[in-house]
Formats: sequence, C-alpha cells, structure tokens
Amino acid sequence: MIHVFDAPDRVMVGTHGPVGERRFLLQARQGRRLVIVKCEKQQLAALATWIGEVLDTLGRPGHLPEDLALEPEYESDFDAGEIVVALDEESATLEVTFRGIEDEDELVLTLTREWAGALAIAVTRLVEAGRPPCPLCGLPLDPRGHDCPRTNGHRAPRR
Repeated sequence: MIHVFDAPDRVMVGTHGPVGERRFLLQARQGRRLVIVKCEKQQLAALATWIGEVLDTLGRPGHLPEDLALEPEYESDFDAGEIVVALDEESATLEVTFRGIEDEDELVLTLTREWAGALAIAVTRLVEAGRPPCPLCGLPLDPRGHDCPRTNGHRAPRR
C-alpha cells in the first residue's frame, strides 16, 4: 500500500526498547491517518546528514516544530528497505520516500524546511544517545563485551 502525506501534521521519530535492543521508528500523521515505519539507525543517521546538507542550500528554516515524540502506538506498518530523497527547490520542500523491504508498502512524505530540520535534529539526538562506537571498527560497544573484528578477538579495544 502506498501512503502519500503531502502535508503531514506531525512527523515523529523515536525508539522503543532498551539501549542495544532499540527499535527505531518513524511515525507520520496527516489528519486521522498514522503510518509507522521501522528503520535502521544507520538509515536515519544518513537521512539526517543528507537533510542537513540540503538545508544549507535551501536557506535557514523558520520556527522548528518542537514535539517529535512518538505517539503511544509502536506496531510498525512496515520495515524500511530503501529510502529515497528528492529536493523540490521551487517549493523549498523535501520528498522522502520510505520503501518497504518485502511488500509493496511505501510512505511518501513531503516535508517543509521546518519539518525536515526538526527531523534531522531529533534523529541526531537519538543516534547520539545510543551506545558509543568502537574506535577501531565503528560497531557499537556493548557493556557485556565487544569482539572487535579489527583485533580478531585478541584484545578489547581501548577508549
């Protein structure tokens, strides 16, 4: 099913679960419709980076929405596989398409500069709130131990 939100009322991002086992969710609401997409942390981090670079070319956004907290519904409609982004310079909007992994599900969001900026900030905060990366391999450090592939299991990485 293809969901098109050309003027979303809210775009929310957050996690569900403890650190190390978090599920990253993006929720979009337009009117009474709510679509929830499960994403990978790296997907959202790359999207936030891209949005930041694009906003530099579009100019400074106005007042950013502040409440991007998830609504209390966590059952995802589909898992994101591919995320496609497009810039409409004429209308100064970003179109972000989340395509499902297995199904023909798709969420198409048209974001203003303000919503895009707020989303990029919220995603960056979520990513930074997680486990720190290993200085050698970049994988998350686990408090229970980390078998770093760069050390071939011989010694733990130092911080």
